[in-house]
Amino acid sequence: MRRIPPHRHSALGTRRWRSIAIFTLWPFAAPILASPVLESACSLPARPGERIIDVPFDVIDGRIHVQVQVNGSGPYRFAIDTGASGMARADSRLVGKLALPADASTRHSDGVQTAWADTVRINALTLGGLRHSDVIALTRDYNARQSKDAVFDGILARGSFADGVLIIDYPQRRLQFRRDIDLLPAQPDALAYSRAFRIPVTIGTVTTEAQLDTGANVAMVLPTALFRRAAGAAVTTGDRLTLSHGEVDGGHAQLDVPVLIGGLALQGLHVRVSDHYPEAVVGAHALQEAVVLIDQRSQQVAVCPSRHHRN
Repeated sequence: MRRIPPHRHSALGTRRWRSIAIFTLWPFAAPILASPVLESACSLPARPGERIIDVPFDVIDGRIHVQVQVNGSGPYRFAIDTGASGMARADSRLVGKLALPADASTRHSDGVQTAWADTVRINALTLGGLRHSDVIALTRDYNARQSKDAVFDGILARGSFADGVLIIDYPQRRLQFRRDIDLLPAQPDALAYSRAFRIPVTIGTVTTEAQLDTGANVAMVLPTALFRRAAGAAVTTGDRLTLSHGEVDGGHAQLDVPVLIGGLALQGLHVRVSDHYPEAVVGAHALQEAVVLIDQRSQQVAVCPSRHHRN
């Protein structure tokens, strides 16, 4: 029998080992896949699909008003207020007109003071294709300080839109509500919040957190210390700041630094300043050129310049 020289035997053994190694490792090799590219949150309003609400709204002093059916009657003018907790508010005149039954009183805060508030029970609130049943609503005289043109019958608070995406298109004066789209945490232009709806804003070189409040008829409210740190200027004029449960000392000022709210860049913003208000607020007047999206399911917000989703 012919002997195989050691070096040839060794080479054959090496080739056999390589073949076995390739065969053994191949089933475990994972394909290399490209990460999916997420579309901007600002493009979602243009996506086709079911719009549970798609209605026009009026703007009075920056605030949004829509026409709502209450217990099958109406329509009645309701404000959309993302700064209000719970489901709804009912003006005392609406309560009297519809004989809405009283419910238990509850404690309620306006951000500075806490007070007892009466509540009523509403059988049904309907806006577009969205209907809420057996709603407990805070009630008081909401129109005591309103002009005749600004009078409203109630408020739809953020709890009314908790299970979908609320879209407020200020330039087009359209309100949408959808459940077939989502704001995702990794999505471009999406802003995460942990407490409704406190989002990051940048004032000059200072980044802070501010409450997004469509029911506040101001551009922005800043605590005095934050204003001085961000703007390096003094408050120009003094004035009282009106809240739900009373008034606090405050003033007016003009920011000479840019303000960035999501994708919205604002210059020369007129702000209210107060020693007594505990946090920054982005109000309705700052949002008039924006499309605002709020998804409470994923705790994400987007504030988009209106051009982002125009066809």
